[in-house]
Amino acid sequence: MRKYLLSLEELGSLVEDVVKNFSSGVVILRGDLAAGKTTFVKRAVKCLGIDDEVTSPTFSLQHCYGEKVFHYDMYNKGLGHFISLGMLEELEKDGLHFVEWGDDELAEILNSAEIKNMTITIEKISDDKREYTICTH
Repeated sequence: MRKYLLSLEELGSLVEDVVKNFSSGVVILRGDLAAGKTTFVKRAVKCLGIDDEVTSPTFSLQHCYGEKVFHYDMYNKGLGHFISLGMLEELEKDGLHFVEWGDDELAEILNSAEIKNMTITIEKISDDKREYTICTH
């Protein structure tokens, strides 16, 4: 487990490190509302040189950026709904998958399926500071 206390201006270095060393697999993003989960994905997409507009997929469940970046949101429907739609199969595709509001149960399922994954928990410390806790599974 690694922890980082960063301002939004400093976030780029952490994002670069993550996408450089974790180019394929699932990144579970956890944190309260407005903690910065979608902001992290925006920075990752930009770091990968993709010009697509990044928005939270809260109501659409999945957004795709470029050919190999996928963005999911489990906030409204939860893991059970995600599974019932066959979305776990999506997570097996080659590419970088960001899952907002994923939980320990999702990490356990990914581990049992031998799908590479990490969890990034974002805690809002102040308006411009966040603590990022990274656990690789």
